[in-house]
Amino acid sequence: MDPAVPLKIGITCYPSVGGSGILASALGEELARRGHEVHFISYERPFRIPADSPRLFFHPVVINDYGLFKYPDYTLPLSVKMAEVTRDHGLDVLHVHYAVPHATAAILARSMLPPAQQPRVVTTLHGTDTTLLGRDPGYGPAITHALACSDAVTTVSAYLQRETRELLAVERPIDVIHNFFIPRTPRRPREEVRRELGLAPGEAMLLHLSNLRPPKRIDLLLKTAAAIRPREAFKLVILAGADFSPFAGEVRRLGLEDRVVVRENVNDIEDYLQAADLGLFTSEMESFCLGILETMCFGFPSVATAVGGIPEVMQDGATGLLVPFGDTDAQARAVETLIRDPARRAALGQAAQVRARELFSADVIVPRYEALYRRVCAVRA
Repeated sequence: MDPAVPLKIGITCYPSVGGSGILASALGEELARRGHEVHFISYERPFRIPADSPRLFFHPVVINDYGLFKYPDYTLPLSVKMAEVTRDHGLDVLHVHYAVPHATAAILARSMLPPAQQPRVVTTLHGTDTTLLGRDPGYGPAITHALACSDAVTTVSAYLQRETRELLAVERPIDVIHNFFIPRTPRRPREEVRRELGLAPGEAMLLHLSNLRPPKRIDLLLKTAAAIRPREAFKLVILAGADFSPFAGEVRRLGLEDRVVVRENVNDIEDYLQAADLGLFTSEMESFCLGILETMCFGFPSVATAVGGIPEVMQDGATGLLVPFGDTDAQARAVETLIRDPARRAALGQAAQVRARELFSADVIVPRYEALYRRVCAVRA
């Protein structure tokens, strides 16, 4: 396929706050900037997608709650909308993030169309499809079928590629294309944000960004914070992509009311990233951990658990510090060393920023997706 010819690409993702939605939104925005026509198909507009970007379109999926069904169905309305948008706009590719329900819907949508109008289906796995749903006998066979019927499958880390092969016995080729992050310009100065958060001069700002789902282990995050000494040396700022109230009791139990600051569903995360000093992540499983990459892009290191794909993102002792999962005392001690040593913290942060630019930037990652799209379209031709 002629690399000079722009593509028409449909993207489906979960629009809520989370790594997969942020990655899909950034990818679509960057593809449109590079001249391609991008159509988002989902039940809501992804939260980071601007409403007025050239060549960027949104098609809402209407979910009807019929009394016939015990639960509202999303897969079938999504597949119908995918087929409709593909037919009306001549899409070349449907790029879906998560196998179920998105890849299953895309495969059904493709079968609704005549051969000449059928798009290629590219499925990107972000983790839960494999590590959680893949173990469930109610979902595993559907995921395996969706991957077998996709024209290409990608994972966001080599770790997730291995897990997918092992858990789902997938033998087909799987491309590893890491996540990337395009930081926007902060809207407010660093000092203004720090004042708003109540940070005293010399107080370190620890930052955690996540959707608060169980694998993020917010209980261990708070336990780690409670073990950091001296307590007045830091504040932990949590940018929560979900309701934080289920953890409020634990904050009180640990006596962290004056140490923890929560901001929910923040869109302008860059304001807080440029105000931070250190990232803190206590996950029990991560396919990649976009939050760590976000901290790297802003030139400060993280202390994180050495699980899943995290060691592919950050290098222990070079761009941050890794500790064994569940060892909250070791994690607290690691945080203390970096709070006390601003020079080392700055050196790790600078190295992290260089690594992010060289390995996980849009200029590195987006061309890999473009090449993949053209490859599967060439097979069709």
